[in-house]
Order: sequence, then structure tokens, then C-alpha cells
Amino acid sequence: MGSGYNPIAVEAAWYDWWEAQGYFKPQLTSDGKVKPEGSFVIPLPPPNVTGSLHIGHALTVAIQDTLIRWQRMLGKTVLYVPGYDHAGISTQSVVEKRLFKSSGKTRHDLGREKFLDTVMDWKEEYQVRITNQLRRLGGSLDWDRVAFTMDEPRYKAVMENFCSLHEAGLLYRAKRLVNWCVRLNTTLSNLEVDQKELTGRTLLNVPGYDAKEKFEFGVITSFAYPIEGSDENIIVATTRPETMLGDTAIAVHPNDPRYKHLHGKFAVHPFNNRRIPIITDDIAVDMKFGTGAVKITPAHDFNDYEVGVRHNLEFINILNDDGTFNANAGEKFAGMKRFHARIAVVKALQDAGLFIEANDNPMQIPVCSKSCDVIEPLLKPQWWVNCKPLAEEAIRRTRAGEMTIQPKGSEAEWYRWLEGIQDWCISRQLWWGHRCPAYFVRIEGQEQDTSDGKYWVVGRTVEEVTEHAKKIAGGAKFTLEQDEDVLDTWFSSGLWPFSIMGWPEKTPDFNTYYPNSVLETGWDILFFWVARMVMLGIHHTGEMPFKEVFCHAMIRDAHGRKMSKSLGNVIDPIDVIEGIGLEDLHLKLYEGNLDEKEIAKAKTGQKKDYPKGIPQCGTDALRFALCSYSTGGRDINLSIMRVEGYRKFCNKIFNATKFAMLKLDEEFVPEPVARPTGNESLVERWILDKLNFAADRLNSELERRDFFEATIVVYNFWLYELCDVYIEAMKVMTDESAPPATKKSSQQTLYTCLDYGLRMLHPFMPFVTEELWQRLPRRPNDPTESIMISSFPTFDKAFTFPDAVRDFEVVYNVVKSGRSLAASYNLQRDVQLFTRAETDNDAALIEGQVPTILALMKNFQSVKVVRTIEEIPAGCGSDVISSTIVAYILVRGQVDLDNEIFKSQKKLDLARLNLDKARKVELHPDYDQSVPADVRIANEEKRKLLEAEVANLELSISMFEKLK
Repeated sequence: MGSGYNPIAVEAAWYDWWEAQGYFKPQLTSDGKVKPEGSFVIPLPPPNVTGSLHIGHALTVAIQDTLIRWQRMLGKTVLYVPGYDHAGISTQSVVEKRLFKSSGKTRHDLGREKFLDTVMDWKEEYQVRITNQLRRLGGSLDWDRVAFTMDEPRYKAVMENFCSLHEAGLLYRAKRLVNWCVRLNTTLSNLEVDQKELTGRTLLNVPGYDAKEKFEFGVITSFAYPIEGSDENIIVATTRPETMLGDTAIAVHPNDPRYKHLHGKFAVHPFNNRRIPIITDDIAVDMKFGTGAVKITPAHDFNDYEVGVRHNLEFINILNDDGTFNANAGEKFAGMKRFHARIAVVKALQDAGLFIEANDNPMQIPVCSKSCDVIEPLLKPQWWVNCKPLAEEAIRRTRAGEMTIQPKGSEAEWYRWLEGIQDWCISRQLWWGHRCPAYFVRIEGQEQDTSDGKYWVVGRTVEEVTEHAKKIAGGAKFTLEQDEDVLDTWFSSGLWPFSIMGWPEKTPDFNTYYPNSVLETGWDILFFWVARMVMLGIHHTGEMPFKEVFCHAMIRDAHGRKMSKSLGNVIDPIDVIEGIGLEDLHLKLYEGNLDEKEIAKAKTGQKKDYPKGIPQCGTDALRFALCSYSTGGRDINLSIMRVEGYRKFCNKIFNATKFAMLKLDEEFVPEPVARPTGNESLVERWILDKLNFAADRLNSELERRDFFEATIVVYNFWLYELCDVYIEAMKVMTDESAPPATKKSSQQTLYTCLDYGLRMLHPFMPFVTEELWQRLPRRPNDPTESIMISSFPTFDKAFTFPDAVRDFEVVYNVVKSGRSLAASYNLQRDVQLFTRAETDNDAALIEGQVPTILALMKNFQSVKVVRTIEEIPAGCGSDVISSTIVAYILVRGQVDLDNEIFKSQKKLDLARLNLDKARKVELHPDYDQSVPADVRIANEEKRKLLEAEVANLELSISMFEKLK
């Protein structure tokens, strides 16, 4: 073994060996069946190939692989499936930025085919990088089953998904309003749109404009429309004045007396002279809000769209895809960018004398979660999925208990979202992704509208599509034009739990490992991903895709801020594992698409948070820290110092095991079976009981998915019980003077604790536990080659010793009292401890454990058990351990007597006060009848302890007075 713990050396070779041995593959019975203990399957949420993994992904792997390794050690057939997501919008966006930054070219300069080759090169580079990160994190994934959302098997699944939903009448084409991101030039689903809260007038930068330009939001503008054929005006208000160029109606409430005379009349548009009907609508209009008149722009507002449908209004699109206004906006405004047009429209209204006022207006503005651009509602023919019936079945089955969701807060959100679900727009105006398997049937000699769904055909193959097209063409000549759009990324990743098993084919993997056992992911994609997997899984397979959903927290930095590249607080897990200097952290900022201003800001953040860089912590410490942070909350404020603290814990385990193994001499052979012999000493029985308790509770906490408590259990056993107590206590049992039987027994107990202790720690810390476990001798006839396929410790009744635990706690309390007294008097060496025990049992117990007490109290010269106060030498400080046991240490000549008398008198005053309170409780009328027996016993013990403390303090003061 190395002279000290070196995580890089420890973690260098084990992963490759595990993989070469086939330990990551699911182990079946000899006849190819799942083991009798059952199966356990987790699909890795496929990381996006947009870049390398961050610390949030490390949390995912830490939790998932802990569960996987634990279940594998419990004897189950275990499968952990790796894979990657093509991440349509994100990947295309990052590659386009990189392309323009490096060459000044756009994707249109390259053309579709060459651009897709460029993206695929990016994907290959980053898939290799991500794979390396997953391996460094210790994820015991079956790499023979690696999947990619755009590989051939997943392509077949996506085609089947599209065609099956279309055939079921759930997938349809319609021209409706979509969330349009000008910056990315594509449609987004509602889930990809964030709502930015504004308290009032706010100036904001908008992507695609000069960085110095800021535009006004959070303002409501009122203006007047002239009424046709009169001098009258009607006043309306809007937060988007530029949209008035597309207005096709003004709505009033049918019961509003102010506008009864205008029903059926027209206003005149001041800039294009379009006649605008005044309609009545009791849904869209609130008489008490504003002027009670509402402008209607059906082609650019989601609420107005519904009004337009109800009243058969004209839908006028004034916006080009690039965010400029088209000819429908009028000659004066055509070609303007949308927010320049906002300013121009307000100016034109002022010039025309129609502007009324502009006021602060608290509001939300929709923002693209990818580009931060302001979303525009835009009319587009797209492919949609009717989610309502799918969601209803998902709700029904979840309520029936077919799937559990943890934590409970996420379950409540689950129902809320599914109950209010809207149709899902799955078209994306991208090149990178699964192209829609839909074709427009162009019939020779006919005028056709591509937005009309009746001319579109869908099919899995060209032959299938052609057959459908022939029926539509009715014998006429036709050509097929495939939809240029690709499908939403979530449309393919929504198939993940079953597409990775070979669906739509009924493969052996599908029959054996589907449904999955657990889906572990962040709560932030519960609806993006989990809900879609459940809805599609039920529809296509008839089953819930997994039995359990566990939502982990979001990782923030130590200050509680969201991880952001521009803040410089995004952490690469490899940098925590290996350590990295501040200058190298700075250099990594140049690998992304940040501009110089953002890089400077990020550097400042890195210098503040990591002035000396990030220290080398190793994988084991990082995994353990991330699990220990998982308390069930929504956020984790990650401190690298805490991770570094667990590196010290690894070092403690390494050095303690190395030292302990020195106690296992060359002749030592562990017993064939770990079983108590009945000859174990008190401290041996105590540690075996603690080991058994830790194993039992650890399994319970992992079963409950309480990773925080699970880490506490194994941490406390190793640090405070095995290292601090047993390894120290056994020194006297293995020295040259110890009887051979005592030495042998203590060695067997030590071996069991090291063996089982390392196994309990292995799911969290796979590398250091394998390194240390391989150094241990094997039990005879045990062929196990690796800790990761050894059996996980569980509760064993043979290892329960409640009497020993109770007795040793008495002994250990003597140790703790002695240490506390020595520390309070600042005594460093040659300390003499006296323990007064009033009962024969206590005296015999402590007397018999004097060697153990001395082993645990390195700076103590002697320990003596006495029965009476007279046997205590004058000049002792004391501490009451129980109502019948008091500890004393000799301090005569080493302390200020006046000061000790003063401190003891203060303690005595407090003790007398507490004793009076305790006695009053017991003297209360009807005490025996009104207070439960267990409470009376506890009160009596408390009173006796206080009586002993008072008597002892009085004695101490008397002793110190006599010494004066």
C-alpha cells in the first residue's frame, strides 16, 4: 500500500478492470433468467452532446450508481444503461455559434448536408469527452448497450412513435399560434419558455440587437382608434403597441352601456385605413378593466387567437421569421426589426394625435430558456400531439399506485401539470434532429395550401408513404415533398426507457428489463421529460415505463446562485476530482461561446470563489459529498470545502485500514463464516452490534432514498465507532502480553468490521473501497474477486448484543468524562482518573475494562475504581456520569483554587435550581395518576442525577476550600 492516500493513484486502474471482468453487465441465471432476488434497472438520463458534463450530472451519477452498486451487491440482476441525447436546439445553436466565431460562416453557407456533418463531428468529440467523465465518476454502466437518440434503433422508434400517434388520431397538423424564438429561428414548446417577472417599466437588452440598445418593457400604452364616419374615438391599451399593425377587431362587452351604440360598427386603422370591426365578447373583455375596450390581434396573441376563432376574424401576420416586419405591416414599417417598430409605432401615434398615455404595468414577458430572446406568438402550420387523453391515463395510473414520485412535493406538481396539460407542438425549424416522416402530396395541376393537413401523408417507409399519397391524388400525378422541419428533442427522448430496450421490436432486453425500476433525475425536467416518457410509455407499451421516479435537487454555488457559464461558477467534475489552478480555470472559459465581457465577469467570479483554484478531491470524496447533500430539498448550495472534507475522510479510512491490517499478522486467517463465537470481549460485542445496526439502518435509508441519512450512518460507523473506539481499544488485545485467544478473537472481529465496513461504503466510494478490500485476506472458500460483486451487509440477529451495548456505553461515558475533565483543566499528560461507582455491578464493569479505558485515553497515567468518597484524593475536579457513577481527575497543584471554587459555585447554583424544579414536578398533586409510568421513571432518573451532581459539587468546593 502507498504511504498515504492518493486518489488519482487509487482510481487509476480499477474501472478498466471492472469493465474487463464484465461486472457492469447484468448477471442472469444459468438458464438466462433474472436472478431470484429480482432485477433492478436504471436508464441514465442521456446527457446532451452540447458540451462536457457539469457538477449537476455528477450528482445524477453519484445517486444512480450508488443505487446500482447497492442493488448489485444485494444479489439482483442489475442493468445501468448509458446513452446520449442529440439535444436539437441546444446542439445546433452551440455549433452555429462556434462556426460563426471560427469562420464567420452560417449554416446556410455550408448547406444542410455539410452542416449536419459538422454537427456530427461535434457530437463525436463531445460524446467521447462525456464518456470519459462518466467513467471517471465511476458509473458502472453497461457500455455494450450504449444508445444515442439519433442512432438507427432510436430512429426506428421515433418513426414508429410519430406514425402510431398519427394513426391513433393523437398527432395532427394545424396552423396555430406557436412560441417563436427569433434568435434561434424555431418554434418552442410552452415548457421551453420562461416567464420573466417585471414590476413596472424596465429597460432590457434583447438578443440580436446592438448591446448598447435597450428597449422598454413593463409599460401599458393607451391609444385611440377613430370610429368610421364620426368624430368619436375608442381607446384601447396594450403592452405591445407594435402589434396594432395586425389588429383585426376591437372587442367590447355586450352589456357595457358605453359601447352599445358601437356594436357592429367599424374603427379605421390610422396607418393602413383597414376597417376594424367592433365586436362583442363576454369572455375576452372585462368591463371593469381599463376602458372596457380590447384590441384584437389574432395572429400575434394567444388570447386574441381564441377570439379570432370564435368570431371568424381575419388573421394577419405582420412578422417575418427573422423578427422584421413584413409588407402586411404597411410600407412605413415593413423591414423594421420588431422592437424598433415598437418605438416607431408609438411615435406615429403621437404624431397622429392618437397617443393617450403610457403607464407602469407589472407583468411577465415570455423569454426563450435557451437564447433569452423575447418570444413572439406566430402563426405557423405545425405538427401537434393531443396530450389530454394521454395525460388522463397517466394520472389514473399514478393515482392507482403503479408509479411513485419522490419527494412528495414533486408528486403534487405532477398532478397539477398533467391536469392542465395543453397540446404539444413537436415541429422544430432546425436541421439537426429527426426529420418529420411526413410528406406533402403535390398534385399536378392543383392549387394547394401546405398548411392544409389533408394533403399530408405519414409513413414509416417510402413505400408506405407512396401508398397513402396515391389515395389522396386519386389517380393524378403527384410528387412527395418531405417536411423540412425536425421533431422536438423530447419527442425522441420521451421514448428512452423502452427505445433503449429495442422497442418497437420485442427484443430479449425489452422482455427482460422493461419496465425500468427507477427513473432518477432533476425535478426541473419532471414535465419536459418524465411526463412525456410516462404518457408515451403507457400508449406504446401498455405499462408505466418505470415503477419509481426520484427527483434530486438542483445544484447551485456556495452563494445559492444558479450555475452559469457567464458567472464562472459552472464546475467540471473532473476539475474537482483532479484539482485545477485558478489560471487553468480562467483558460477553460475560452473554450465556450462567451464574449470578452462575459469572460472578464466570469474570471472575477472564479477568483472570488476559488482564489487558489480547486483542490484535488478525488471521485470518492465527490460522490460521497453529493450524496450527503441530498436531503430531499429543492436546491443544493455546493461548497468545494465540504468535498475536500470528505477527501480527508477517505484519507482517514485509508490510514485506519492500513494501520488495522498491521494487527492482522501473516498467520491470520479469517473464519470461513462471519459468526460470533461467544468468546468476544465487551468492546468486540459492542462494535459488532454497532456494525449490525449500521448495516440495517443503511439498507433502510437507501430503500427510503434518504441519501443524506445513509451517508451519516456509514460515516459515523467508520469515524466514531470503528476508528475512534474499536481500533484504538484493540491495541491492548493484540500486543505481546495479550492471551492468544484474546488476540485471535479481536483480529476476527476487526476483520469482519473492515470487510463489512468497506462493503457498506462501496456504493458511495467505489474506488478506495476496492483498493482497500483487495488488500484484505479472503475467507476460506470465498471466490469473490471484487468488492462490487460481494454481498452487501444486512441485518443479522446473531450480531445483536443489547446488553453489551448498554454496558459499554457506561464504560465509554467514563472515557468521555475523563477526556472532558482533562480538557477543561488543560491537562495534557500523566492524568490520574478515579471513578467512584456506588453499585457492585458498575464497579466490576469498570474495573474489568480499565485496560480498554486506558487504551482510549492516551494521555492518562492511571485509572482507578473506588467505592467511597473517602478514597478520592484531595484536590480533584469531578464530573457526574450517572446517579451512581462520578469521574474525578487529580488537579492539585495545577489549578487556581479560587477560580475553581468560583466556577464550581456557579455550577452548584444552577444544579440546585434545576433540582428544585425537578422535585416540584414530582410533588405535584395527582402526579402518580396523571403522569405516564415511563415519564415518571425518566423524571426520577433526572432528579437522582441532579442530586448526585449537587452533592458532588458541594464536595468539590469543600475539597478546594480545605486545600486553601
